[in-house]
Amino acid sequence: MTGSVPALARSADRLEVLDTSVLCLVRAAVPQLAPEHHTSMDQVWAEAVQANPDLFDGPAVVCTATEHDGDCLVLSWAPVTYRYFALRRVSGAPRVSSMFVTVAQSTDVGGVFVGRMSASTATPGRWQLPGGNVEPPVDGSLLDDGELRRQACRELAEEVGVHAAPEDLRLWAVTRGENGNIGVHYEAPPLPERVVREQFQALVQAETVNGHTPELDRITVVDGSAAELEGPHADYLEALLHRRVGGPDDAGRTDE
Repeated sequence: MTGSVPALARSADRLEVLDTSVLCLVRAAVPQLAPEHHTSMDQVWAEAVQANPDLFDGPAVVCTATEHDGDCLVLSWAPVTYRYFALRRVSGAPRVSSMFVTVAQSTDVGGVFVGRMSASTATPGRWQLPGGNVEPPVDGSLLDDGELRRQACRELAEEVGVHAAPEDLRLWAVTRGENGNIGVHYEAPPLPERVVREQFQALVQAETVNGHTPELDRITVVDGSAAELEGPHADYLEALLHRRVGGPDDAGRTDE
């Protein structure tokens, strides 16, 4: 393997698109923390939960390194919980890079659905593709491309109400952005816009009736540029939209 890039120590001032058609995932050790960093992490997390009781310290994955082995992009990962991301607010703590999946649900006449995060989430008002942080398998099974696809489909169903089959997703791109975060982006088969909107409204109604707040408070179709959106958007969104329509990326590309 060549070109190892430790995600916990890398500067990521500019979004990068990591070109690959094959993913390989390797489990690594959980990053070790100094006692003072661990204590500060717990304090920051407690303050965050006090400010937003909807936060949940559930299972998550951090990316500890990326490298190419021939045609395969190798992502090293370690299981943690969400409180590890509080380290980003701890001075001198090691960089923590999340790993997340998204799904671009396109329409049958062009354009891609994006959603706006609701007020109860960690990033209220931000536009992004349906998706979420990768979780370690709960039954001890492998975390591989197939599992990433399953988690991506679950996020699409939970956030938009659209049910796609993992085998029907196509690997679209892998990005490295803020904090070295690794995004694995898939495309789902196109659907009529009307069908997606109806399924989203049915999901919102069901969540509301059950006393839950939907993760997305709005969806819309974007065809070309994130500049069409009012408000902040995920760091990867503009580059991937440009990539989809064949325009120049505003991001750097690397084959490591």
